[in-house]
Amino acid sequence: MANAEQGVRGSTVAGNGFGAARAVLWALAAGLAVRQAVAVLRLPPGERLLDLETWIGENGVLRVSGSLYESGKFTGTPFAGLVLKPLGRTAEQALGVVWTLGTLLLVVALGLVAARALPGTVSRRTRLLAAPVAISLLMLSLPVRNSFHLGQTSIIPVLLVLLGFFVARGDRGQPVPGILIGLGAALQPAVLLFAPLLWLTGRRRQALTTAGTFAACTALAWVALPSDSWTYVSRHVAGAGLGESPDSLANQSLHGALLRLGLEGPLEIALFVVLAAAVCFVGLRRAARYALDGQLLLAVAITGCVAVAVSPTAWQHQLLWLLLAVVGRVGTRAADRPVWPVVVVIVMTLPGRMMLPNMELLHPVRDNVLLIAALAAACAVPFQTRTSPYFTRPIATEYAKPVAARFRRIPLVPFWRRLVTRPNLLLELLAIRVGYSVYSHIRAAATGGREAAESHAHQIIAIEEALGIDIEHWVNHAVVKASWAEGFFDFYYTSFHFVVPLAILAVLYVRRPADYRWARASLAFATLLALLGFWLYPLAPPRLMPGLGYIDTVHGPQDLANPDYGPMTTITNQYAAMPSLHFGWSLWCGIMIVLLAPKLWMKLLGLLHPLFTVCAIVATANHWVLDAAGGAVVVGAGFALTYVLAGPRGLRRAVAPVRPAPGAVEAPGAVAGLKAGDGADPGGTVVPGARDGAEKSAAR
Repeated sequence: MANAEQGVRGSTVAGNGFGAARAVLWALAAGLAVRQAVAVLRLPPGERLLDLETWIGENGVLRVSGSLYESGKFTGTPFAGLVLKPLGRTAEQALGVVWTLGTLLLVVALGLVAARALPGTVSRRTRLLAAPVAISLLMLSLPVRNSFHLGQTSIIPVLLVLLGFFVARGDRGQPVPGILIGLGAALQPAVLLFAPLLWLTGRRRQALTTAGTFAACTALAWVALPSDSWTYVSRHVAGAGLGESPDSLANQSLHGALLRLGLEGPLEIALFVVLAAAVCFVGLRRAARYALDGQLLLAVAITGCVAVAVSPTAWQHQLLWLLLAVVGRVGTRAADRPVWPVVVVIVMTLPGRMMLPNMELLHPVRDNVLLIAALAAACAVPFQTRTSPYFTRPIATEYAKPVAARFRRIPLVPFWRRLVTRPNLLLELLAIRVGYSVYSHIRAAATGGREAAESHAHQIIAIEEALGIDIEHWVNHAVVKASWAEGFFDFYYTSFHFVVPLAILAVLYVRRPADYRWARASLAFATLLALLGFWLYPLAPPRLMPGLGYIDTVHGPQDLANPDYGPMTTITNQYAAMPSLHFGWSLWCGIMIVLLAPKLWMKLLGLLHPLFTVCAIVATANHWVLDAAGGAVVVGAGFALTYVLAGPRGLRRAVAPVRPAPGAVEAPGAVAGLKAGDGADPGGTVVPGARDGAEKSAAR
């Protein structure tokens, strides 16, 4: 009876928790929707719904007689122009509001249909949570934000396809799905590729209906607008494009990528045709396989990605298909399952410059990142099939057993469990790059104003004078007098700030994955806390204090009488001096080396990095001494937060005993094939990081 009562209570608590989570997700989706609508409607008429205004504005192409494409601003099909023509008689101001709210409703409908289309293996709770999550992701995605801002119609073909596949399915002979998909193709011709998907999955009558509806709508446009129809066919289908230049970054198709690579003329057209045919063959076969496997939404997403790649022009607002591919399951391990969804969400919500550094070697990847992701989804990503044993039950993630806390008065919060396996490299690189981009944007935004920054600098000077540590001016001028010292500290300041932390993280990733996660978390916490310092206490460094005689040895002389002085002012926030992450990150490096380096000389060498860094930031007049103290505080706080949330660095993990070779004598004190110095624990467990040593020892 007690067990039954406890079970009822437990289920009630779980149900209440599920209901609260669902309410929070719907509130988040509603907040994002309202924010998106308000962001558009509060803009002046000349800055919102830019494409819509070029269509129905006072001089819009839908209001004037003549060709739709004469102005070069209308990029839709002739059938789309025919459908939108009546809107030209609508009051522009009222239509802007109606169009924004209508787009909002279309996005909500798209999210609801996508949630409904999840495969049958998904639980009911997942289905109920999927709708607000899908709507939130759509609101955050670049195509939807672009459609809201420009007033585009690109959401409508996607919604028509989803309605045809998942809402109006009926039996295989019903014409309604084919009519809906055919209408979508009449608005966006690349959607016609869904007709082969219908054919390959046995819905041949609906495939023929799709093609017939497309042909009827196109013929209607030819009858009503013959000149415009010819212009569209001769320019768009031939690859010349309409509106923007087809080689612009906005065109994320194979044709646009080849043009950006410098190819043109017959060679480019021939290569494009060959690549497009190969993508269609591989992508549509994969889509049909997953459709027959019971993953129809994934099949639709793959077909949409094929359409994006092979269309002569695929503008940003037409790339929603890629976001639908987030439903695919990739990998046999549970730890790898989030990688593909995270990659898709990042690619669909952030600009390419935030994902990849501004290096010329990476420009082809950065400029075509959406196309690369679409091609990967269409042709390469090995999505799991429902017949695979890993589809519903991937290999479980291995978690470490925590050790007891050293400091009993500090309560530990089991916020997350520590993994002992090596994290996914692609996900780590993306997380580091995107995290640093976000950090840079926030740091640049936290200016605080020059007056406040200089006032805070005078406060720092007064405190240092009271403490007797105001040595910045003396050190700065002493180093300037010694040219070798100036050159050394300038080089050290500009060269090792990023190289050393990344090198340490790389070594830990390869050699000690459990320690890598712990070290990465402490560094991330320290950086986040530093951002609070930049926001709350803007501080001018010594080199930007007028009248104090400091010499900027790194950036050269600054015109401090000019508010917009210096070449670096437009690049980064010059008043983010407190705390000093130059010293903070170097101190983190020194601590990591001292904790993990196996040799004493390595530990001593590691301590030189924070020592040289604090000398460099003071000698070059880039920081006050108290800035270094602030950097030490945030690093200490970062380690403390990691300790509280994840526990101590040392971990326990059970290791199967290694049987000694016949005739061998087991060494005293050896545990699981390890000597005590290799990380063995008297309790028959081993600290992660020694696992590789265990395997090598066993092999020997």
